Order: sequence, then structure tokens, then C-alpha cells
Amino acid sequence: MLTVLVDYESGNLHSAEKAFQRMAAEVGGGAVLVSSRPEDLARADRIVLPGDGAFPACRRALDAHGGLFEAIEEAVTARARPFLGICIGMQMMATRGLEYTPTPGFDWIGGEVVKITPSDAGMKVPHMGWNDLVIDRPHPLLAGIVTGDHAYFVHSYHFKVANPADRLAHCDYGGEITAIVGRANMVGTQFHPEKSQAAGLRLIANFLRWNP
Repeated sequence: MLTVLVDYESGNLHSAEKAFQRMAAEVGGGAVLVSSRPEDLARADRIVLPGDGAFPACRRALDAHGGLFEAIEEAVTARARPFLGICIGMQMMATRGLEYTPTPGFDWIGGEVVKITPSDAGMKVPHMGWNDLVIDRPHPLLAGIVTGDHAYFVHSYHFKVANPADRLAHCDYGGEITAIVGRANMVGTQFHPEKSQAAGLRLIANFLRWNP
């Protein structure tokens, strides 16, 4: 069993790598590899796409690694390998992002990535820090995770899904903010599970055991 964390130079992967390695050792989840090689994605049993920064820059960085997106798409959409997107990696699952300039996403889950607009003008953007999860619907990724569990967020834009059934959880920040999306063999978290302590580690463990 091999889990590949995609390295396309759009974020510090050190903490994510350590968290996935720790939980893989605990649950018998196999090997964890950080790689930017399409051939590694082709042999992966599970794929994790992190991302920090702006949506257009992350999309350009991914596309600049020749054959990398194509290898991800082949593994996830054609061979149904379990996929987890984290932060911008989750946002790129959308139809398009509207940060700075409209940018095509993967269009795996319908919807747009739009700027957070809290109802209270005193609430700062970016949305940064700990927030409570509100579970919208059950999913194997959420086994042992309940409404009120904390997760760590750092973002100014969020994923407005076209189909409410694709939203697994949200948080409140002057309005509902999508926290977790999921469809078929694909899931994504707006927050950073590797920085979200007990709830985040449990989510990682669930992903490593998930067989959609």
C-alpha cells in the first residue's frame, strides 16, 4: 500500500508527511512518499494533494510539472484511487476558482471557490485559527469525528459547492464555510488535518483505511 503526497512546490510538506507517516504506522497504512514524479502517482494506492497560497498560482505550479496533473487525473478518475485534497488542494477540485482571476479547477466536484464574506464586518479575512466543525452528513472519513471537534484553518476563499450533497461538513465564520467535501472516491478538507491535532490525525487515519 502506497500513499503519495504530491509535491509541486506549493507548500511546506514536512508536517503533512510526518502526520501521514505517523498514522500509517499506527493503522498499518503502508508506505508514505512525497513525490513530483508522474510514475509514482501511477503506482500510488492513495493520493494526497496539499496546497498553500493563491488558487491561480497553485494551479500554474501543478501544470508546470509536466504530466503530473494528467497522472493524478488518470489515477483518481479512471482508476478510482482514493484522493484527499488539503486546503488549496481541496479547492482545486472545484469547477473554477475566482481568486484574483477566474481559473479552471479540476471540475471533479461542481462549484466555485469564492471570497469569504463574513456577515460581521469586524471578522477578519483571512479566516485563520481554530474553528468548530459542523458535520452535515456521515462519511467514512468522519468516523469518530463529531460536531464540535476543532480544526485549524488558514484561508481567504472557500468552496461553494453546487450540490449540497457534496458538502460533508462546514464551520461558521460569519456564515457557513465549507470545511469538507466528498464525492465517490474523492474527499477534500479546507482545514489542515496535519495541524488539527486529534481530529485531524483521526481523519488521516480514516483516509488511510478508506476503501470507497
